[in-house]
Amino acid sequence: MKPKNYKTLTLIALVLVLIVYSFANINFTNMRFSGTTALSAFSGLFNPDWGFVNDGSREDLLSLLLLTLCIAFLGTLIASILSLPLSILSANNIFVSQPWIGKLGKIFANILRAFPELIYAIIFVTVVGPGPFAGILAIGVSQIGMLGKLYTDEWEAIDYAPIEAMEAVGANFWQTLYYARLPQITSKFISLSLNHFEIALRSAAVLGLVGAGGLGAPIIFAIQARNWSRVGIILLGIIITIIIVDLFTTLLRKKLA
Repeated sequence: MKPKNYKTLTLIALVLVLIVYSFANINFTNMRFSGTTALSAFSGLFNPDWGFVNDGSREDLLSLLLLTLCIAFLGTLIASILSLPLSILSANNIFVSQPWIGKLGKIFANILRAFPELIYAIIFVTVVGPGPFAGILAIGVSQIGMLGKLYTDEWEAIDYAPIEAMEAVGANFWQTLYYARLPQITSKFISLSLNHFEIALRSAAVLGLVGAGGLGAPIIFAIQARNWSRVGIILLGIIITIIIVDLFTTLLRKKLA
């Protein structure tokens, strides 16, 4: 047997073992299916409660969607700004003579993105109190690590020819950073931030589950009350909002390309 075929078969065998092991360690004894409950849920989901769209209470769908958008935008903005210096410190090709700086920067970014937004939301709700500000901080801190890693990859992939040309005529570190490195990746940074704004929007929609503002609380209350029509209109609002945001950010990314 050829070495390449042996490696392929070994990989397939490992995947199959992992699948079997995963199923063997999941307890399916409590799984049950109720056709009546499923029919009721789907019937409600496909008959949305249109009265919840805008009832003037400032706790309706439009108000909460706007709040969710603001939480996602401000969280992403904070992360985009703070990720930039972190990525500079993390890139191995910037502080070449002090490689420990890049290692520390990467470790810090790994720590920040090790926890999901929901964990950060619980922490910040405890620290600053329930409300949208806790959601903004949760998304911001979590995405600092995510964007910091992506920004670092872009720094490390830049073309060195412009940098070497500037250094040949006496440019210092900050001049090469601002005039040779940053212009190469500014549009990529903006594109990554726009992409993570979409991700933050999805996250912000559930952070209200722990009191961090947005649509999370109305969703969980509606599910607990088996108010599937209310759940349906909220999910429909989230879907439409995400589609609109996706179209808008895609247009911006094309303009930047």
